[in-house]
Amino acid sequence: SDAICNFVICNDSSLRSQPIIFNPDFFVEKLRHEKPEVFTELVVSNITRLIDLPGAELAQLMGEEDPKLPGANSTASGFFRSLMSLKRKEKGVVFGSPLTEEGIAQVSQLIEYLHKNLRAEGLFRVPGNSIRQQILKDALNSGTDIDLDSGEFHSNDVATLLKMFLGELPEPLLTHKHFHAHLKIADLTLFDEKGNKTSTPDKERQIEALQLLFLILPAPNRSLLKLLLDLLYQTAKKQDKNKMSAHNLALMFAPHILWPRNVTANDLQENITKLNNGVTFMIKHSQKLFKAPVYIRECARLHYLGSRAHTSKDDLDLLTSSGSKELQPLKSQKRSRLDSCHQETQQRTEEALKELFHHVHNMPDSAKKKKLIRQFNKHPTALTPGSDVPTSPAPRRTRSRSFSGLIKRKVLGTPVILERKSRDTTPEPVRVSKENVQLLQKCGSPAHMSQAKLKSLEGQKEGSCRRMRARLLSKDSSSL
Repeated sequence: SDAICNFVICNDSSLRSQPIIFNPDFFVEKLRHEKPEVFTELVVSNITRLIDLPGAELAQLMGEEDPKLPGANSTASGFFRSLMSLKRKEKGVVFGSPLTEEGIAQVSQLIEYLHKNLRAEGLFRVPGNSIRQQILKDALNSGTDIDLDSGEFHSNDVATLLKMFLGELPEPLLTHKHFHAHLKIADLTLFDEKGNKTSTPDKERQIEALQLLFLILPAPNRSLLKLLLDLLYQTAKKQDKNKMSAHNLALMFAPHILWPRNVTANDLQENITKLNNGVTFMIKHSQKLFKAPVYIRECARLHYLGSRAHTSKDDLDLLTSSGSKELQPLKSQKRSRLDSCHQETQQRTEEALKELFHHVHNMPDSAKKKKLIRQFNKHPTALTPGSDVPTSPAPRRTRSRSFSGLIKRKVLGTPVILERKSRDTTPEPVRVSKENVQLLQKCGSPAHMSQAKLKSLEGQKEGSCRRMRARLLSKDSSSL
């Protein structure tokens, strides 16, 4: 937040009334200039997510290997290479030299003039006067300012000279390293419902891939490309006057900004349609191609500010892959906060489970209570917080399968069940006759009998003995 405030707030009272322009790509440009390796790795990782680049082509894009271009081994390309080297021996400040800020400043005069004269029919297609072009070329090479509005030069002279400047660059404006990537972008198409590729271009993915690819262009190339595509976009918007559509302009400029140097149309016979269509697409969508994707902006902002608000998981993965060491302390702090939060939530969960367990235990006996206790017993480790409260096993209810038993339960309720329980549990007294007692005494083997029956028999024996004594005593007393 401090960085944003320092960028937006101005202490100069004379400038406070001026509108504040905030550049959304501020942190992207800052990361590109201050940490180019981190920036390149971040962008290239997303490029490979969109297009399939084999190892050799990826190494060429990263600049680790020399680009292998079509027609590089032919005799014609060798002749063109030697011819171009002879021309570059007499190169000036602008024409035939690598791109520099000074050269772009000189050429921008041509672009500004053409923006004012877009209605000329056949612009960029009709050649201008060669003598006037040479005068203008010498003036630009010498670094002098030219008054193009004086009427000395025609718009066709200026347009032809701009194409000449692009054609004499040591490499195309989009560089040799990016050549194979642009071919792959042209192959990005939509898929049908079954997952098969169709012939319909996937415009969203193509725009995203071009945005990423333009981010890793050299700064002078990117600056000039933006000026050029904006000029061609405005030219195509006035095609009703100048008769130059986006496709016609692409045919004029594709050899200068995308085709590899020192190759002919025969060398690009298989890919010439892709390249021309690719430049047409760039012209039509030029107003979107020089904005960094949202996730790249967010990653660059996070790299400097360290705030993780409004960040998705994919963005954080990109940041970890970029190898930035500044986010490591934040990761450790976040892990410690997560661990403490996890412990607090676990303690709260245990306390809530204890309260729930006590509440269930104190509930009156009912089917709902038994059901809850059964759930606790099924998951003792997860649900039962401790062994503080003893759980008494639920009494089993004896159920009668007969229809009469069902009626009794419905009408009389639980007393019938309790009476039946008492009857089932209390043993009935066994009545044994004298013959049976004598028989048992004769057998003398109580091992085959239950203890309850034996006790009942012994009790009856003692009772009979008491009665016999009482009778004898009564006889004795009567005789006396």
